[in-house]
Amino acid sequence: MKVMIAIDSFKGSVSSKDGSKEIASGIKEVYPDADIVSFPIADGGEGTVEALISATGGQLYSVQVTGPLLEPVQASYGILGNGKTAVIEVAAACGLPLVPEECRNPMLTTTYGVGELILHAIGQGCHEFIIGLGGSATNDAGVGMLQALGYRFMDQEGHDVGQGGKALGKIERMDVNHVFPELRQCEFKIACDVNNPLYGPHGAAYVFAPQKGANPTMVEELDRGLAMFAGVVESELGVNVQDIPGAGTAGGLGAAFAAFLKAEMKPGVGLVLDRIGLKEKLEGVDFVITGEGRLDGQTSMGKAPLGVAALAQMQGIPVIALAGGVTKEATALNDLGITSFFPIINAPMTLEQAKEIVVTRYNLRSTTVQLFRLIQAVRGQVR
Repeated sequence: MKVMIAIDSFKGSVSSKDGSKEIASGIKEVYPDADIVSFPIADGGEGTVEALISATGGQLYSVQVTGPLLEPVQASYGILGNGKTAVIEVAAACGLPLVPEECRNPMLTTTYGVGELILHAIGQGCHEFIIGLGGSATNDAGVGMLQALGYRFMDQEGHDVGQGGKALGKIERMDVNHVFPELRQCEFKIACDVNNPLYGPHGAAYVFAPQKGANPTMVEELDRGLAMFAGVVESELGVNVQDIPGAGTAGGLGAAFAAFLKAEMKPGVGLVLDRIGLKEKLEGVDFVITGEGRLDGQTSMGKAPLGVAALAQMQGIPVIALAGGVTKEATALNDLGITSFFPIINAPMTLEQAKEIVVTRYNLRSTTVQLFRLIQAVRGQVR
């Protein structure tokens, strides 16, 4: 028997790599001679770096960069096995967990560290980038990242506007004469699964800034700033960023990547699975095990397990999904390639208890054992 394990992380509990080990252990308990291949996966958010460097034999780098509050932070990114492609999760440099709850304020937080990660990767010989957007503490339209790359943004007196979302409303013009020259040879692919515009009622400020500490007054000011920034970009670059789907992602970082770095926006899970080469690696597989922390209506809208299931379905391979929790909306997944799904919780418990690492690991392993005992019985191999 050949089994492929391709699970996302169980966020707040176990990584996809550690979860895969527990599932593999459960399979081996029933089928000691099983051929098991494991590929940690992600949908462009948390775990994307780990998934891609694991699948390609890449390397993890740790760099000190400017954090969201302008204090130094240690951020990691990966270089894939080809030695020329860098994969960056922007949250590593400007993520919400880097800002204490009482200090969260998107008027002040910056994406400057993301630009520093890009420069470091270029220094390592990378000219292709896969960027995972999501989880940022920022609403600066990527201005901080662009400043790190050499772009200058000035007010009407010609002074630099500074950092954070509050700077957006001051921007009157920009200077591209000092941009890092090697950026012209770089190609950026952005893992983006939302279509929010840059500003307006469905834009970055109104939809996402409250989660980052903005009060209603801040939201209005940030939205005005994003609109002013869009006007300057159209005037200076001839690009209407408001018409770019996903421009509002990660506090407007999507707009910066698309307009200034000519980035291509792609669905996250498709981008990751293509780079892993999962479709080709399914050959000869009897069962696929996928999963994530929670299977719900969001899963059917393009998250990692659905991407795996779609590829397996094309080859007629049964897919089993495991999750910490399953909602009634998950039943739609049975029509989208997931043969069957199972929650791993084995007793009433709080969410905090369920997310304890030792509990999740045990539940993944024990659920897998029971599933494969059933498979063994159906195959007429009960001992």
